[in-house]
Amino acid sequence: MEELALLDAMAQAELVKKGEVKPIELVEAAIARIEKVNPALNAVVTQMYDLARDNASKEIPQGQFTGVPYLLKDLFPAYAGVKLSSGSAFLKDYTPTYDSEIVTRYKKAGLIIVGKTNTPELGLLPTTEPTLFGACRNPWDTKRTTGGSSGGSAAAVAAGMVPMAHANDGGGSIRIPASCCGLFGLKPTRGRNPMGPDVGDTPGGLVVEHAVTRSVRDSAALLDATSGPDLGDPYYATPPSESFLSQVGRNPGKLRIAFSAKTLSGVEVEPDCIKAMEDAAKLCESLGHQVEEASPTEGIDGEILNQAFFAVWSGICSAVLKGWSRRTGKALNSGQFEPLTWALYEMGSGISASDFILSVFHFQQVSRQVAKFMVNYDVYLTPTLGEAPLPLGSFDSPVDNPLMGMFRAAQFVPYTPLNNITGQPAMSVPLYWNEEGLPIGTHFVGRYGDEATLFRLASQLEVARPWTARRPKVFAL
Repeated sequence: MEELALLDAMAQAELVKKGEVKPIELVEAAIARIEKVNPALNAVVTQMYDLARDNASKEIPQGQFTGVPYLLKDLFPAYAGVKLSSGSAFLKDYTPTYDSEIVTRYKKAGLIIVGKTNTPELGLLPTTEPTLFGACRNPWDTKRTTGGSSGGSAAAVAAGMVPMAHANDGGGSIRIPASCCGLFGLKPTRGRNPMGPDVGDTPGGLVVEHAVTRSVRDSAALLDATSGPDLGDPYYATPPSESFLSQVGRNPGKLRIAFSAKTLSGVEVEPDCIKAMEDAAKLCESLGHQVEEASPTEGIDGEILNQAFFAVWSGICSAVLKGWSRRTGKALNSGQFEPLTWALYEMGSGISASDFILSVFHFQQVSRQVAKFMVNYDVYLTPTLGEAPLPLGSFDSPVDNPLMGMFRAAQFVPYTPLNNITGQPAMSVPLYWNEEGLPIGTHFVGRYGDEATLFRLASQLEVARPWTARRPKVFAL
């Protein structure tokens, strides 16, 4: 069990392919690891053990990850017959009758889903502490946040429950927990992975689907398995000319890399996060890349952009709640939701359609400005976060100040939302640990549609500064 916990997904799949391990053995090893470690972390909130055992005993589709156990974040994608709560008491009894397209593609890739992971209510915060399930704890320090909203998935992968797990990202929700938990987390280009059948996109195209992984190659191979247009998609990213996996290990050449710790909001960034970025910049320079300080944020009014983001974010929250009310036939009331969620719902319900569209237009104007900056650079480098993983409870919103968690989040997450706005691919890479032994991710942004360059650079960094041998404290359990 312990040996399997240290392997990445492609290594596990190779064992199955060679006949050295059976899928049911991988599934049982994952279940045993979850049972051993999860009580300390609260990462897995829905068990699918019997279903996983049954699927592992049947004929499994022959894909890149045949027989490999996987965890699904309890937010957005539906798995037929399994509860989908989205971290909310309002949905705690909701069970879909169909699979989302990305789940269908996971199954075709041969993955066996063994459970669902913890997430904040509706994925609204960059921490994973829902009232419904309770806080998910960081494997490196169980008194600290895993980040969010894919914190349960990140904690599970970091703790060796599974080699990779589903995640999605609307403002940093792949990259934030990857940074907090010492993992590789790539947010793909807008429209790269499907979001059907329920939606074509979230308004403004903020949210994307993918995963948190231990290795770069797992992320690339999984994106090969899931990416591409679905029937009826409103738009999609141009398919790559070669597989993403083929980019791993390929020489990236001499890249032009801009770096900056400047934030649009002007918030103060912790020294450890700046040190991590500067260390990564020096590492890139030592690998032969051209590195210089520059930022695409010059001329962007951070306050106006923040107002636009709040308008769209609260509008999405309001639409999601109204959509769930229609689907379930249940009336909405404040007692069924956390104070922050209800405050955003009320705010979003008060925004006019024209103001919402104007906010999306502002996103598009900023996207063009950032795209012009990227003409001169292959990659833009920043810290992933403004702070190291914070103590649990840092984002709590009291009833008399329900938006406090969101305002606190703006200080913690000053970098990642910009690339949900622009749609660019971006990744958090675990290259630095501070003196307290906490992982501090570094953020690399590529041109729109250019995950290939990021995968080439990430695999080069993975060889130069390996991270998979690092073990969080939970491994001592």
